[in-house]
Amino acid sequence: MKSTAPLIFVINPGSTGTKLALFAGLKAIFDVEIEHRRKTIEAFVNVMDQADLRREVALDALAGHDVDLADIDIFVGRGGLLRPVPSGAFRINKRMLSDLKSARFGQHASNLGAVLAWELAKLHGKPSFIANPVVVDELWPVARVSGLPDLPRQCPFHALSHKAAAAKMAAKLHKPYSRCNLIVAHLGGGVTIGAHHRGRVVDVNHGLYGEGPFTPERSGGICTLQFYRYGLERGLSPENATALLTRHAGLVGHLGTNDCRKIEARIAAGNKKYALIYDAFIYQVAKQIGAMAAALSGKVDAIILTGGVVRGKLFAGKLRRMIRFIAPVHVIVENSEMLALADAALSVVTGKSKAKVY
Repeated sequence: MKSTAPLIFVINPGSTGTKLALFAGLKAIFDVEIEHRRKTIEAFVNVMDQADLRREVALDALAGHDVDLADIDIFVGRGGLLRPVPSGAFRINKRMLSDLKSARFGQHASNLGAVLAWELAKLHGKPSFIANPVVVDELWPVARVSGLPDLPRQCPFHALSHKAAAAKMAAKLHKPYSRCNLIVAHLGGGVTIGAHHRGRVVDVNHGLYGEGPFTPERSGGICTLQFYRYGLERGLSPENATALLTRHAGLVGHLGTNDCRKIEARIAAGNKKYALIYDAFIYQVAKQIGAMAAALSGKVDAIILTGGVVRGKLFAGKLRRMIRFIAPVHVIVENSEMLALADAALSVVTGKSKAKVY
């Protein structure tokens, strides 16, 4: 396959699926999401053990669209759990790969993005990048302070999704992002809700390890001592406790499913338990959005809801009614993450911006 514009392959692994896209410049040739069976993913002990599965999915997608790997000019992966970094694009290097493969800063499916991009790129000597990884850190100093001096707040979040949605919203407002005050709520398998103050995410909940609302899969904030005693009574290992809090809690823990489409269908059929738990989910998300409004002193230009959960009409409608007193609410259903990754890498390759070094 030949193109006058650079071919850019984007790999974005998530907790429940793998998003893949091919761009000629910034024009999408294909953009797909391959969903993985929950049992298949849970059979892997470590995230890195999923590399062969995810690589095969990526190669199958290219083959299905008659794309030769050798024709791709640039490879971009979703950034994973690394040390805190500024926003922007980074060339993938061995130090980054070592931290991701060893899970030095934690395990998450996004760790595979850089690993797969690097492996595929090196086969034909092509460049590989990540951009706006989940560890982008722009917090205000006051937002870093926790109640334990030895444990300052660290807040991995859906930086890529947040920044892409915020840029789109700023364009709608006809203002530069650097002059906007926004609240962005990414609502997927994980939930992160951030206060964007003049182009920086100055506060946000730790979406992976237990801050903020519960999610389709995660516990969210729970009483620390209560869980400590719960774990002792049941003899939970650190690994089991982590799995419980991050993969078997939230909607899955209560209802046995993380599929909001199925939940909304059960509610429509009159299931009261499903209705209560779903209302609690919406309620907790609304409270976190309210907290971010306080972080911005109530000066909010817009609230943006994005991610797979907002496709549910019941969820989006109820949440909108609870938070619209704060600021106008906008739902961005279309996925801008893949284009944002391609744009960041292309900007480096064409000399419009400079890649950062990890």
